[in-house]
Amino acid sequence: MPKPFQFSADDVTIEKRETVFQGFFRMDKLWLTHPRFDGGQMPVFTRELFLRGDATCVLPYDPRRDEVVLLEQFRLGALGRNQSPWLLELVAGMNEPGERPEDVASREAQEEAGLSFRRLEKICDYLVSPGGTTEMIHLYFGETSTHGAGGLYGLDHEHEDIRAHVVPAEDAIAMIHDGRINNAAAIIALQWLQLNRPRLRGDTPE
Repeated sequence: MPKPFQFSADDVTIEKRETVFQGFFRMDKLWLTHPRFDGGQMPVFTRELFLRGDATCVLPYDPRRDEVVLLEQFRLGALGRNQSPWLLELVAGMNEPGERPEDVASREAQEEAGLSFRRLEKICDYLVSPGGTTEMIHLYFGETSTHGAGGLYGLDHEHEDIRAHVVPAEDAIAMIHDGRINNAAAIIALQWLQLNRPRLRGDTPE
């Protein structure tokens, strides 16, 4: 069997592209074709693509207190499901053109939770939903102090209304298992924390 990744972006032919919506975000319609695994060629087909810039998410964690900071806020995309549309999430923000993810993490931590980081550690980059959107998440762990953390934050001109919660790490991880936390960035970061807590707390050598 051939190994994965035999094709690249150069193998995709875009016959036509048009913008069908331009608002806060943009939606394009593409007519494209690409090779098939059986050696043939796909007929020209159409797809709609949601163009959304990259974002940075960071999990604030205090290894001394073994606590995380999670943000509660309203999310329209969760409305209409059998759950509250107020979600527990990570510190997060959109990357501006030319802005480093680390700078986004530090800026958003101050704006959304009043936090600063002693250091940042990269967890991973991942595509949110590559079947229909361009968005890439840059995911980080941020070492912080949770002493005095928590409270109400958010920028009025961005219609943000955020409550920062200080949560024991074990409780936050348990929220994944019982479904109270069900957004990808928080799940990935908290599972990473579950694997790395001994190292971060100094219980095992580097």
